[in-house]
Amino acid sequence: MTRRGVCVLGLLAMLAATPAQAADWPTRTVTVVVPYAPGGFTDILARLASKHLSEKFNQPFVIENRLGAGGSIGATYVANAAPDGYTLLFGSASQFGVSPYIQKVGYEPDSFAPASVFGTIPFLLGIKASLPAKTVPEFVAYAKANPGKLNYATAGSGATSHLLGAGFGARAGIDIVHVPFKGSAQATAALVQGTVEMAWTGVSDMAAQMTNENIRVLAISSAKRLSSLPDIPSISEFYPGFALDTWNGFFAPRGTPREIVEKISQGTIEAAKQPDIGKRFVDLGIDPKTTTPEELAEIIKRDQSVYSGLLKAAGLVPPVAN
Repeated sequence: MTRRGVCVLGLLAMLAATPAQAADWPTRTVTVVVPYAPGGFTDILARLASKHLSEKFNQPFVIENRLGAGGSIGATYVANAAPDGYTLLFGSASQFGVSPYIQKVGYEPDSFAPASVFGTIPFLLGIKASLPAKTVPEFVAYAKANPGKLNYATAGSGATSHLLGAGFGARAGIDIVHVPFKGSAQATAALVQGTVEMAWTGVSDMAAQMTNENIRVLAISSAKRLSSLPDIPSISEFYPGFALDTWNGFFAPRGTPREIVEKISQGTIEAAKQPDIGKRFVDLGIDPKTTTPEELAEIIKRDQSVYSGLLKAAGLVPPVAN
């Protein structure tokens, strides 16, 4: 047989093996990259979903926290990984609708194959309890009387909490200083410790601190009040049309076989239906929403449009070329 014939046969063998490999996936450990610090709501949800997937597929789904730059460091790592289903991103809306438009990142929003959303999360607005304000209007009045003197913590530059903080500041007409941290857990801790005066952090982070005498919760970022927190007003009650939730979900590198992406999606949807996970969602104030790959792709497109308007309204850095 000629050398060319051997090469052709080798190529055909590889092509033929791909469907079988996809059908057998996973046959070894799957790494789930979380682009935020351990302990935050993204990390908590990633661990809940990964535990179910490990049990379903009889292979370990191991969490690896690669944090920084509003989640873009972890996203870049996954975007450049082999598209074989063994390196996944458990990311958030920030990596697709925010980070690529306010900073230089090492990936494109379409560098991934969307699999499924695993929960949507509103944010709570918390302030240092030692401040005289007890309501949103009172806090805004205090901030206006002290321009540039108040700091607000976020999960990182480009994170949804950053967008909320900057958008809130622009909408309310107050001058507050951004202090980025590496994850929502660290941002919440900074508020509790009194390092900053304000923070928008996920319900799962802030709700756990609502009895802490060092903080005071003033509002929630969703368009309506949560049934589990009926006494916390929606921010849109004060600023109509200003509301923002975020979501988390699984992504594979672009080019990952469709069959593998479907398996991840189906497993994620099943996870959200488990009674123990459903109860945890309720306890954390999270909507147990899941999607198909196509639905998640549509959500990303919609978010990019929404976030683009908010970024401009907030006066954040305009888009830069990657």
